[in-house]
Amino acid sequence: MIRKANGNDTRRIIELLHQVNMVHHYIRPDLFRPDTTKYDEQELEAMFKDSNNPIFVYDDGGSISGYAFCQITEVRNHLLLQDCKTLYIDDICVDEKCRGKHIGKALFDYVHEYAISIGCNNITLNVWEGNEPAMSFYKSLGMQVQKTTMEIIL
Repeated sequence: MIRKANGNDTRRIIELLHQVNMVHHYIRPDLFRPDTTKYDEQELEAMFKDSNNPIFVYDDGGSISGYAFCQITEVRNHLLLQDCKTLYIDDICVDEKCRGKHIGKALFDYVHEYAISIGCNNITLNVWEGNEPAMSFYKSLGMQVQKTTMEIIL
């Protein structure tokens, strides 16, 4: 049910990207424009081929119900930081019509196992302040706060 995304998934992924964007727009309309997406079709096509940016989809056999966009980064021989390979979840979405069916957990578990299989030290992601459902979900999976970004709006 979970597999790497490919060009046949582009239209559906764009639809789900719209859903994620609108969640962010409602929380922070000062930052996020409505009715757009983080990536366009051409960017997705390039990502499908990039092993450092895998996209996994939950395919129920007829439709894509969710996705996880990942980015693999590695720190080596840094003056300050320890060597570390990280899988960053850039974006994760479950179709709003399919929530509550454990699809998000299945995607996260799959990404977790994938990160272990490629030798990652950790998994990271960002959650916007005000997105309490996402924060609760990630905490229920064992994630904890690594750092906090703060701002003052001028």
